[in-house]
Amino acid sequence: MRPGFKRLVLIYLWLVIVTGCFVYVEPSPYDVLLLGATIALPVAGLIALPRGLSVYLLLLCGIVAGGFVASTQAGLFEVPVKHVTITLYLALTSFVLAAFIAKNPTPHTKLIMSAYVTAGLIASLAALIGYFNLVPAFYDILTEFGRARGTFKDANVLGAFLVPAILYALNGMLNGRASRALLWSAVLMLLLLATLLSFSRGAWMNAAVGLLAYGFFAFVMSDSNRKRVRLLALGIMGALVVVGGLVAIATVPEISERLGERASLEQSYDVGPEGRFGGQRKAAALVASHPLGIGALEFARLHHPEDVHQVYLNMYLNTGWLGGTFYLLLVLTTIALGLRLVLRGRGGDGIGIVVLAAFLGIAVEGFVVDTDHWRHFYLIMALIWGMALAPSSRRRPLP
Repeated sequence: MRPGFKRLVLIYLWLVIVTGCFVYVEPSPYDVLLLGATIALPVAGLIALPRGLSVYLLLLCGIVAGGFVASTQAGLFEVPVKHVTITLYLALTSFVLAAFIAKNPTPHTKLIMSAYVTAGLIASLAALIGYFNLVPAFYDILTEFGRARGTFKDANVLGAFLVPAILYALNGMLNGRASRALLWSAVLMLLLLATLLSFSRGAWMNAAVGLLAYGFFAFVMSDSNRKRVRLLALGIMGALVVVGGLVAIATVPEISERLGERASLEQSYDVGPEGRFGGQRKAAALVASHPLGIGALEFARLHHPEDVHQVYLNMYLNTGWLGGTFYLLLVLTTIALGLRLVLRGRGGDGIGIVVLAAFLGIAVEGFVVDTDHWRHFYLIMALIWGMALAPSSRRRPLP
């Protein structure tokens, strides 16, 4: 394949990833454009298929198969079938992206993450423009119930989407040259502020887990005590800056009031038999009595005022014991591969730590949110599987 065509495909893929921040409608622009990338990447010879990648496909297909079986138990057959078909699409595109990463991990990972950070910056700027009402005509579009949502239709998804970009910016700040470190610091502050103003408890938990995991692995895997001391010093300085920023921004009455409200572990809609936790108890009982599942979106239609808001229970409801177990295996196997990637990259550029920490954050947030259709969930998985399974001759640290 001609080099010019390959370059065009790579540029196209970069633009596709950037559009991942525009999620007002479904299918989103990202969903439509990603189909073209899924076709173009193999045609351009930009994928590799290491043997272990078949396991990824098997796990994804097991989830989808369970979903189609569970759909036969639903009262409205077409609704869960549509839901599972979307899962199938996300699964297949994620598999192709993993094969793309496996082909040439270093430049391909840089391409995807640079586009991802760009998407995060666009979403963050839109969120801040909306929240601070800098363009009044866009206030209702860019905010939701006094919370920044930017280019997303849900403030919770905005906050969660920004976490991998936060971790990548942090890694760039810690490992880059002084001039680049300053730039990454500015990017990091912008992303953190937008995440804060999403007022999403799940996203805050996601970010906390991701940052703690990143700090732990970066400290442990450093190849010298000098780097550990530097990391510790920068971590303390960063924590002080964040605390100072929180104190400063909390002086704004509206923000302070909202922070106090959202910082509570329980909201009014969490408690009681019709609240979130009551719904999860109902879901657990249904899982135990319905081995084939009940079908996607049936829980909110028949059993409770809203969805489960717990992805592991939700997957057992949507895809039965078969699909739910495959989903758990997928999450655990991805974490295991991420750990292997980190251990293998001792003293390297830290990108393995970034993707593992990002995935751990999503996996933990799954205990309070339904994350099974988040686009960046499948993207981060593709990064881990592709990087971990790439032939050793193709694995080189990022500059």
